[in-house]
Amino acid sequence: MSTEQSETAETGMSGSGGWVVGGAVGGAIGALAFGALVWALDPAVVQAAIPAIYGLDPVGIVGWGIHVAHGVVLGVLFGFLVTREFILGTLRMTVETDALSRTGVWLRVVAAGFVFGLSIWAILPVLVLPAWVEALGADPAGEFPVFAAESLVGHLLFGTVLGLVFATMVDLTDRLATPPLEE
Repeated sequence: MSTEQSETAETGMSGSGGWVVGGAVGGAIGALAFGALVWALDPAVVQAAIPAIYGLDPVGIVGWGIHVAHGVVLGVLFGFLVTREFILGTLRMTVETDALSRTGVWLRVVAAGFVFGLSIWAILPVLVLPAWVEALGADPAGEFPVFAAESLVGHLLFGTVLGLVFATMVDLTDRLATPPLEE
């Protein structure tokens, strides 16, 4: 591992690979928070419905493993997206709204996590999951909560926790990004 990737800045990991680690850790912790919420409300979703998406039997902690793996992949995707020039430039943009101008990049990354969670909910369980379940030949009105409020709240919790962990772990000050609407 290069020293650039393993260095830690005062405000988080710096270097070119910090976003991968921050995204993976944030995604795993966010998935655990989401899973704990779902577990408290309906343990069958984590135990049986998540493995069933892949045609697996609900054995042991398979559902938890799949759920956390999803979180890690989505966390790395989030890390990739927020460190790209257009989005990072937008997060750093000077705005003329007093409330937003007083927020720092850290809080804006947390908000980006919230929006990411909302987007993931709108895309995966609402659009992709029903098509996937139908393609597997299962009942499209199965047990997995597609439009359930718990699913929406869980994805928002996932995104917010992901944003919090990512903003805490990754030093975005070493990134070169210019605001997209400024010359």
